Amino acid sequence: MALTDAIKQEIQQSYREVLAGKGVRARYGQRLMIAEIAKYMGEITENDGQRTSPPATCVVEAGTGTGKTLAYLIAAIPVARALGKTLVISTATVALQDQIVLKDLPDLKKHSKMNFSWTLAKGRGRYLCLSRLESRLHDEGSGDSDTMPLFLLDNPGAEEPGTRAFFEEMLASYGSRKWDGDRDHWPEQIPDDIWRQVTTDHRQCTNRHCSYFDSCAFFDARKDLDEVDIVVANHDLVLADLALGGGAILPEPENALFIFDEAHHLPDKALNHFAASVPLNSTRQWLKQLSQALVKMQPYLAPGTQGAKNLDRISSAARDVDLVLARVYEETEQNTGWDFNEERRSAQWRYPEGELPEALAELASESRIATAGLVRHLGALAEELQGAFDERKQHEIDRDTAEAWYPVIGAFHSRSEDQLRLWTAWTEQVGGNSEDSETQGRTNKSPPPARWSVRQRWDHAEDITLFSSPVLANSLLYTRLWSRAYGAVLTSATLTALGRFDRLQARAGLPEASRMLVVPSSFRYTEMATVEVPAMRCMPTDDGFADELIKRLPNVWAGGKATLVLFTSRRQMHQVRDALSPEYPGLIITQDDMSRGEVLRQHRDRVDEGRASVLFGVASFAEGIDLPGKYLHHVVITRLPFSVPDDPIEAGLAEWINQRGGNPFMEITVPDASIKLVQAVGRLLRTEEDTGRVSILDRRIVARRYGQLLLDSLPPFRRIIEP
Repeated sequence: MALTDAIKQEIQQSYREVLAGKGVRARYGQRLMIAEIAKYMGEITENDGQRTSPPATCVVEAGTGTGKTLAYLIAAIPVARALGKTLVISTATVALQDQIVLKDLPDLKKHSKMNFSWTLAKGRGRYLCLSRLESRLHDEGSGDSDTMPLFLLDNPGAEEPGTRAFFEEMLASYGSRKWDGDRDHWPEQIPDDIWRQVTTDHRQCTNRHCSYFDSCAFFDARKDLDEVDIVVANHDLVLADLALGGGAILPEPENALFIFDEAHHLPDKALNHFAASVPLNSTRQWLKQLSQALVKMQPYLAPGTQGAKNLDRISSAARDVDLVLARVYEETEQNTGWDFNEERRSAQWRYPEGELPEALAELASESRIATAGLVRHLGALAEELQGAFDERKQHEIDRDTAEAWYPVIGAFHSRSEDQLRLWTAWTEQVGGNSEDSETQGRTNKSPPPARWSVRQRWDHAEDITLFSSPVLANSLLYTRLWSRAYGAVLTSATLTALGRFDRLQARAGLPEASRMLVVPSSFRYTEMATVEVPAMRCMPTDDGFADELIKRLPNVWAGGKATLVLFTSRRQMHQVRDALSPEYPGLIITQDDMSRGEVLRQHRDRVDEGRASVLFGVASFAEGIDLPGKYLHHVVITRLPFSVPDDPIEAGLAEWINQRGGNPFMEITVPDASIKLVQAVGRLLRTEEDTGRVSILDRRIVARRYGQLLLDSLPPFRRIIEP
């Protein structure tokens, strides 16, 4: 659809109104980004609402201070409304999702004459299930409930002190509307093991048949989803919807314009989403829980009924799965070259090129057949139970039994489906491609999947977990998303690697017709900051490096009030902290000392009081924290952020590149390290008024040939390199 004069006028006028309303000046990079997105969307051709132009995306790298969110909102909202398409904004983090919903969209509506509506979309597992909460409170302490045996699923063990009071507080807060049932909006962080007891998934939820449907937090949150102009989602939810075929949770890709903010996370999120695993011994324990549940359920199903027959079939299928899992465990335990040592209580084995040993491949095939049978019979029983909710028909199962047991059987069904995904992935022929041939040809054949096993030992038990994952998400994303979406914009502060988009194109499978732009920053880097490489006697690969860090760090941070020291290893971070904390009491805080919010609050409080504060962090602090102004003046990078060498997915990709005559280190390792390095350095300057310095204690950045590439990928700070 060519951009009409009316749409152009609306975009320009809205931008002027927002600038005037907020009392801020126009930013060159922001204007450039608005124009690029609008031009891209205007070049999409369509017929009767369906895109006719080739698949294409618009990729915009825009650094901190550009005002990315405002740029893509102002450019995309008028176009989406004119087309009658839903604008789906997807983020990688809950924090940005909430910021867009609670701050950015209301701000835009307040300061412009744009007329639009929006809603927040999260997965069912982020919301409270009132039915499960009520059952949790009802069964508290009984441990022998026949009506809702959810303890068989959660197996929570001994209750934590105050847990009942906590659940009662939840119920009271939701009932009084002080809380909306969203896990992320609860005042404190809720531990996963507690939250699992009061949430649900699509297999356990009875939807409109639930007695709590009218007051359901999840359905209340999504009631406007089909009516609004803008849906603010997250990458995980988009991928979950695509896995279900698209359009199951969110608008169909064909009827949506997507904006992927924090888009550099999307390929890894896709890999995680389409990965699969099965812990063998844990699964056998789970099968025992299934057998216990079947015994408890039997009295509620009359002999000879379809439900009772399904129960028998499930019991038989579960025994078949258990027998083959025992054989898989024996095979992997005895015929794998496990490498344990005194320090490590786990060992990993990767199957080169994804090829399984013949005996294990045969057992995987048996496991797939047995697990498929279990999935089928559990699904049949779940359908029987669901049918009992239809009061217009006579049914062999009464409604009370269905309400009690549908969530239980649904949970078992869901987990069995997860197990089947692993066995299906392990039995797919290596060298084939599950996606269509057009995609396979376009991406020049994807690498084989990564397959590996991990054996773990504890004091009184051990387990072997089998894993499978795609090595690249390119064909998955192209086939399921880019080839179907009406349009898609990807933006982030870090999309290029070593100044090029090649790595993103390869990992995300972006269409060839995609547009790519790097928006120039408004920061005056040479005036605002320096990057310093001090003299160091040891390289990070030397045994004495940690000792030199302990010796040198106090001099490096001396005189500064707010310092962030970034490590690539938790172990080394703790080692340095343990050595320095006694000499510098009240100075160092590590990100593991308490929750992230509390760590940052204590750091800010110290700075506000005029005291020095040194934060120690690892990868998540290298990207996900915002400390503007006086709260951060110095970023210290102890070691270049190269990937862990034993990562099986990276190893599989390196193996594939080697076979094609490439250089994995220069094609993967160095570009990926450059992205992480830029993200780490990006913690320093958050506003145009910020100043500071970056210290890199890894001399490889000047001593190795690839070091110059990494140094040149950083913003153009003034450089101070000691000989």
